[in-house]
Amino acid sequence: PPEEHGVIDQISNTFIPRILAVQRGTTVDFPNNDLIKHNVFSSPVSCNQFNFGAYDVGVTKSVTFDKSCEVLLRNTHAEMSAFVIVLDNPYFAITSKDGSFTIGSVPPGNYTLKTWHEKLRPVMQEVTVKAGKTIDVSLVLEKRI
Repeated sequence: PPEEHGVIDQISNTFIPRILAVQRGTTVDFPNNDLIKHNVFSSPVSCNQFNFGAYDVGVTKSVTFDKSCEVLLRNTHAEMSAFVIVLDNPYFAITSKDGSFTIGSVPPGNYTLKTWHEKLRPVMQEVTVKAGKTIDVSLVLEKRI
């Protein structure tokens, strides 16, 4: 895992960013930069369970995500939720607002590209990476039923 920590901040009763992808073993910091106390906790069915309890403005709590899964984050404020997507390898990306993404430094080989979305069904596509070449991929996601 990378030495650099991931960060999900709390500002104006919102988790920022709402979705964070990290490699298994990464520590994520949860600073409280809001005007009120917050409590960050994972869903009771999450593979990485934790509950920080209420903590003050200016305080940062941290957790290391040591299992690969989707972790739903909640807060005592019902409108606040976020996700940490914990992956086994460093080859992932969060899409931009237009849906584009880049995954760099992937070694040559055959791979399965898989999507994750909070409300849409995952899509998988086989890709072959060749040294020094760029691959263009188009994926269409549909609503979960």
